[in-house]
Amino acid sequence: MKMFDLTGKVAVVTGGGTGLGEAIAKALAEAGASLVLCGRRQEPLQRVAAGIRSSGGMAIAVATDVTQKNDVEDMVSRALQEFGKIDILVNNAGINIVKPFLELAEDDWDAVLDTNLRGCFHCCQAVGKRMVERKSGSIINMVSVFGLRGFMNLAPYVASKGAIVQLTKALAIEWARFNIRVNAIAPSYIETEMTKRDIESDERVLQYNLSKIPMRRGGKPEELGGIAVFLASEASSFVTGETVAVDGGWLAL
Repeated sequence: MKMFDLTGKVAVVTGGGTGLGEAIAKALAEAGASLVLCGRRQEPLQRVAAGIRSSGGMAIAVATDVTQKNDVEDMVSRALQEFGKIDILVNNAGINIVKPFLELAEDDWDAVLDTNLRGCFHCCQAVGKRMVERKSGSIINMVSVFGLRGFMNLAPYVASKGAIVQLTKALAIEWARFNIRVNAIAPSYIETEMTKRDIESDERVLQYNLSKIPMRRGGKPEELGGIAVFLASEASSFVTGETVAVDGGWLAL
């Protein structure tokens, strides 16, 4: 199992205080990585970091708004000051606004695209620069099955995730010569606070989502941990530019 060992590696996880980010951060820490947890709210980041440290790992929490370039640069500087390098970047920070397209305000569109896509751009650029210098790294972008399929009332979210799927391919090609791998994970319905708000609160929406999943259940956040460790580790050393679905069979239909 040495291929999956992340001992000595340093991972940055955006949106690392809740949901998928928390689960992925814990999985990377369990595999041996030191964690830099980023997000707008400090309290959940501190809670997750404390849990990792209490289990024998290393983790720091850095309040970061990924829509702000200076915030991201400050976070990277703090990570380098604390650990000396960044080996893994997980772009997980994201938001969603559920509205029919004709009811979307421009501010709604900007909020989703700024956090999901612009935030990914800022982090890839700031961390990627350091990875290029070291000629090593793994970047994991969290997307969605909605980045590969359409869905009603989610236009800005679908647009942002589809764009990140293509950005993943572009960076994988551009940075392959620097030994930097760039991949994406595309979950379907995963039981998080966001989906409780957007899916589980409406029985009709919940049942429609479940009908699209052959396994007929939502995923658990921790079910993404294994694929994140795989993509971060030497076990996936010849994998780049891929979007890996963790979807209970959604895309197989």
